[in-house]
Amino acid sequence: MKAIKLNMIAILFAATGITANAQTPEDNKKIISAGFERWAKGEGSFFDLLTDDVQWTINGSAPLSKTYNGKQQFLNEVINPLNERLSQKIVPTVRSLYAEGDTVIALIDGKATAKDGKSYNMSYAWFMQMKDGKIVHVDAFLDGIQFADIFKRIRAGN
Repeated sequence: MKAIKLNMIAILFAATGITANAQTPEDNKKIISAGFERWAKGEGSFFDLLTDDVQWTINGSAPLSKTYNGKQQFLNEVINPLNERLSQKIVPTVRSLYAEGDTVIALIDGKATAKDGKSYNMSYAWFMQMKDGKIVHVDAFLDGIQFADIFKRIRAGN
């Protein structure tokens, strides 16, 4: 009888997609919050939370708006080129975090200084899908005009 009950529980978990590594919304929110705290303190990269095969979509009509398939593509085509244009890296301030199911939504402000001395102040909304404590998919929203402007205004490596 005990074996039947255990088998039924295993079937229920399999049918609902729940695994032993499943995170609660609160767990996911804490992971994301800790990632932003480390980033704000300059301790490592928030993007360490991404899986290697993450899909990161920048929504909108800016030149960099598209889906990036994989962490390396996203870093190589967006994050690294952006950082090359900054004299001071972005420091994030989290306005709010929401978690439901496997999704964490972050509303954040990022402040930095561009290499031409102008401020780079951006607000972001990131909808992050989590799996086993890592980010597997992101839908990102930002000011596409300002984002494109820093790429147009400052050449990489200058």
